Amino acid sequence: MTSWTAHLKPGEQPVLVKEGWSWAAFAFGPLWLATQRAWIPAVLNLVLLVLIPVLCGPAAAVVLTGALAVLAGLMGRDVVRWSLDRRGFELAAVLAARDEDTALGRLLTFRPDVAAGLAAILE
Repeated sequence: MTSWTAHLKPGEQPVLVKEGWSWAAFAFGPLWLATQRAWIPAVLNLVLLVLIPVLCGPAAAVVLTGALAVLAGLMGRDVVRWSLDRRGFELAAVLAARDEDTALGRLLTFRPDVAAGLAAILE
């Protein structure tokens, strides 16, 4: 089973964020962060990716760029949670589920008020 965090904001659909390693964040770094609307970390990651080769020698640049990719993979989803918090979403629940649909179903069972609000948003 996987752990998911559910983030809620009045008038918005719930956002579920999976716990753990993110291969997409590892491989695509700032692009992945931008698609997750984590703008500040995306810009900082991009700036580091540009500055590392400029300020370091080739060997150090490879090591530091690789370390930045690993850090993005490890911390990517936590950074998305931070970004959601900055945008006004509140952590509503931590759920255990096999996939996102099951996690959403458990959230709606656990929080009937969310189900009613989601129905109003989708109408």
